[in-house]
Amino acid sequence: MMMSSKPLKKTNSCPLKYKAPSMDQPPPHQVAFPTSPQAPQLGEEIFYFAHPQHPISQTNLPDLFTCAACKEYGAGERFTCSDCDYQLHDFCALAPPALKRHPIHPVHKIIFFPKPVKSGILKSRCDVCAKTTKGCVFKCTVCSFQMHPCCAMLSTEINIPVHPHTLRLLPVPQYTSNGDPGFVCGECNKRRSGRVYHCTVCDYHLHAVCAKNMVNGLQANGFKGMEKSSMLGAAAKVASRVMIDFIGGLIEGIGEGVGQVLIQSAARGRCHTRSDRTT
Repeated sequence: MMMSSKPLKKTNSCPLKYKAPSMDQPPPHQVAFPTSPQAPQLGEEIFYFAHPQHPISQTNLPDLFTCAACKEYGAGERFTCSDCDYQLHDFCALAPPALKRHPIHPVHKIIFFPKPVKSGILKSRCDVCAKTTKGCVFKCTVCSFQMHPCCAMLSTEINIPVHPHTLRLLPVPQYTSNGDPGFVCGECNKRRSGRVYHCTVCDYHLHAVCAKNMVNGLQANGFKGMEKSSMLGAAAKVASRVMIDFIGGLIEGIGEGVGQVLIQSAARGRCHTRSDRTT
């Protein structure tokens, strides 16, 4: 790939530009925080702070990739390095240092953290899609709220191509005792944790994690069910079940052995007592 003759630009932070929808216009599909007059044109090269050795340029490719910043899948529009395999979501590459009055978390300013935020023993999870945060996040420094950059592209009301009506984000769900949210997603036909959109006209529901796949390019490029955590989680569950069964069998075997020893000891004790009495 030939390098551009234009001077390389370092992108400036861009503010959140979100307008409340008017009565005669549908609400916006996304909170387009990457947009600003300084946003690079397609193919224009920039430097990213976490990859200073090479410039990256914006392009559009249909293949699947893993973003080097947020560690989540993507397809379609991205920033790529022509010298190595470094790739970023466009919204991760152009994420501003902070978002004020974000529609999903309007009470506090949320700060962009380029590295994952440690949360002790428990895994750190996004408060929108409920998936693990493994890379950069937007996090509130006042409370514990955090979300992926892709989830920050969502709003409280969205319009999606697969449903004719406006969808509204429901409050934080209250799950039943068995963890069942009580409805099935109209896109993945599953029940799962995380925030949920509900149709304002009919009974259609949509997981936030399914809505974000319409932002990161997965749905537009034909990728469905691309979740690393689900595969690893299934393998972990199988491994833990095998380990539990193994330990349970081991304890049961030890218990049987101890029980047999106790019975034998008791039998010997009775024999010794009888022999003492006869003598």
